[in-house]
Amino acid sequence: MAPVPRSAALDALPVREAVPALVSALDAHGTAVLCAPPGTGKTTLVPLVLAGLVGGGAPRRVVVAEPRRIAARAAARRMAWLLGEGVGGSVGFTVRGERVVGPDTVVEVVTTGVLLQRLQRDQELAGVDVVVLDECHERHLDADTVAAFLLDVRAALRPELRLVAASATTDAAGWARLLGDAPVVEAAGVAHPVETVWAPPARPVRPPHGMRVDPAQLAHVASVVRRALAERSGDVLCFLPGVGEIARVAGQLAGVDAEVLQVHGRAPAAVQDAALAPAGHRRVILSTAVAESSLTVPGVRVVVDSGLAREPRVDHARGLGALATVRASRAAGRQRAGRAGREAPGVVYRCWTEAEDGRLPAFPAPEIRIADLAQFALQAACWGDPDASGLALLDRPPAGAMAAAREVLGAVGAVDAAGRPTARGTRMAGLGLHPRLARALLDGAAALGARRAAELVALLSEEPPREYGDDLAAAWRRARTAGDGYQARWRTESRRLERAAGAGAGAAAGTGDTAGSGAGAARNTSGAGTAAGAAANGPGAGASPASVAFETRGGGRSGDDAAAGLVAALAFPERVARAKGAGAFLMASGTGAELGDGSGLRNAPWLAVAVADRPPHSASARIRLAAVVDEDTALSAAAHLRTDAEEVRWEAGDVVARAAERLGAVELAVRPLRTPDPALVRAALLDGLRSEGLGLLRWSADARTLRARLGFLHRTLGGAWPDVADDAALVERADDWLEPELSRARRRADLGRIDAGQALNRLLPWSTGEAARLDELAPERIEVPSGSRIRVDYTDGQPVLAVKLQELFGLAETPRVAGVPVLVHLLSPAGRPAAVTADLASFWQGGYRAVRAELRGRYPKHPWPEDPATALPTRHTNARLQRGG
Repeated sequence: MAPVPRSAALDALPVREAVPALVSALDAHGTAVLCAPPGTGKTTLVPLVLAGLVGGGAPRRVVVAEPRRIAARAAARRMAWLLGEGVGGSVGFTVRGERVVGPDTVVEVVTTGVLLQRLQRDQELAGVDVVVLDECHERHLDADTVAAFLLDVRAALRPELRLVAASATTDAAGWARLLGDAPVVEAAGVAHPVETVWAPPARPVRPPHGMRVDPAQLAHVASVVRRALAERSGDVLCFLPGVGEIARVAGQLAGVDAEVLQVHGRAPAAVQDAALAPAGHRRVILSTAVAESSLTVPGVRVVVDSGLAREPRVDHARGLGALATVRASRAAGRQRAGRAGREAPGVVYRCWTEAEDGRLPAFPAPEIRIADLAQFALQAACWGDPDASGLALLDRPPAGAMAAAREVLGAVGAVDAAGRPTARGTRMAGLGLHPRLARALLDGAAALGARRAAELVALLSEEPPREYGDDLAAAWRRARTAGDGYQARWRTESRRLERAAGAGAGAAAGTGDTAGSGAGAARNTSGAGTAAGAAANGPGAGASPASVAFETRGGGRSGDDAAAGLVAALAFPERVARAKGAGAFLMASGTGAELGDGSGLRNAPWLAVAVADRPPHSASARIRLAAVVDEDTALSAAAHLRTDAEEVRWEAGDVVARAAERLGAVELAVRPLRTPDPALVRAALLDGLRSEGLGLLRWSADARTLRARLGFLHRTLGGAWPDVADDAALVERADDWLEPELSRARRRADLGRIDAGQALNRLLPWSTGEAARLDELAPERIEVPSGSRIRVDYTDGQPVLAVKLQELFGLAETPRVAGVPVLVHLLSPAGRPAAVTADLASFWQGGYRAVRAELRGRYPKHPWPEDPATALPTRHTNARLQRGG
């Protein structure tokens, strides 16, 4: 019996009203942007119409790209149901490790990762007429890359290929520009009202950091779910950031009068299917962001939103890339809330305050701005655009992230010195793995065999549950016998990787799918060479040294430990780490790392760290998953980080010169250098001057005075007079004033013998003749009316002349230097400050009387004339004056 389409369900989809405009836009322009709210049928009806399966249009082959496996499977099943068929007939799907298509399939739903690899193998997408990029607003890196590649294909190879960018909420104008000023088609949805209930915690909770979420926050979310069950009817959909948080909240909901389902990308297909099917009883669905827009969960009337999400982050300097827990954007909050109003009026409980909501980011950050770009850079290189400068992208990749990515690719032998893919790199790109893991699979397979290497890489590609422990080898053994949901996914991925590792360099190893993929030649093969040559392009990328090191240890339990260590070290050579004691390690990247209390790895001399994060306010990373390695394996896997060089640097207050053998930051062996390179010594001494200042030189009183005088002239006159006030500026001009003494120095003590004053004289403007005017413009001393020569203090902004008041009798005007009046500190006969003035004339007329009245009784032996302008200047007492002294 022929399948019977469910016409009523098809007719009820709101997007049907926008389909004619979309078809017309594609006929006229070849590209279009479709904006349709969740639940309108954009993911299910539109591909069926474009394929001619509904509506009587011309038959076409349509590929729909979804960001997640769960969404791809669900969309295919829904379309097949609408047609009255099963999956694998007119509609099929392909995700990593699973392919359900048949000879009559004309609509194929794939993940963006699968489509990306398919494009690398067959850039023309032979046999495909239309590509629909669904959920573009999520801005996943694979989706952005696929869009750029497809636009390239349309421009150069297949202008007839039709392209639709579809999303619930997106930057329609930006996507329209990217697609060549494509028409924007909007579809109205059936929006039921959704009430908002603000439900913040009663007491403050710690903000998320890294992968950590405050347990108090999760306990609060569980309590809000219980409240929602009591206050409202219908199923409850609760959004949480990750699998661990879902499991914890599920545990806290034990005993509720509802079925609790856990929906995420790792959940078994049966659980995912149960959440997406109508039920005759009440349910609580705990979900990650997969349910934001890609899936319709029937029966939901209530949404509980934790307000948290996971985004990729990477520390390029330390190689500690991971997911991070962040506050979800306002756009994500709207998407989540809309789930409650899909079928009827609903309510959303938001676990934060209304005031906080206004401070949230408007949209999630595009992955290309924040993620590790090594895999993207390899895909771009294999596409023929190593720096991605020619790709049509909504956001350009950050230069620093691309530089770090190219460094990784070079180290694993994926690209040559020009950034072009090697034969090895081309094979890596088809594995569906990060290039680090691809290197571990290929080189690990050469040493261990394809099966064992594949099993370990599968463990690294999806981190095992925390209860498996922090020992990679022990987790490997547990995964073989666990019998849980993780084991099933791990075995599937292991088998896929084993096939890929055993395939030839030219095999299509990425997804196992071949239908619909042509055999078009690669766009850029100029960089391809032999596998051995590829390894040579990246130091340490070859398998031979690691293989030899491993093969000496044999099999059995210890063989498992050694194999785990080898694969982890091949994947993350910057994270091989040597013990420092008490469970602390130093990674080759320079980052400290610590094991948790009770870890069985604490006594290991070397580790290969597979997973680490950095707790808040901690200087060291926390090791989550690692394997024991010996030194030979560490040195082989991280050979490109090994150096043997002379190190001359300023350390602990002096020059230290030694020959050091290092593995990155890990010191392997050290010996003193008796005759270090003088240039290196000079550079170290300059570092010392920078870090500790010019006080390392010998500064006599005259030298300090000269520096102050020159500083005054620079501030006052500028021009040829040098800036000597700033230590850093003077250090940078070391060539101009510290030579030849600096080049002769070998240690701190030698710096202390350099006469700073003599050296500063070299900076005077001798060539212009201005240097001869130093004493005229900034005299060291000024002769006052008493005949005394008083030193001028130039250390402050204005020159200071500190002199006993009686020595200035008869001096009507304030002395000046370089045209600047000095600041006169008038001292009592005992040398204590009596007054300060920059205007002696005014002082004699006014201020002097007050000083005279105050001090004449205290110092009766000294002259205090009523008219100081006509008095005899003196530094002596009255008695001495009467004796004619």
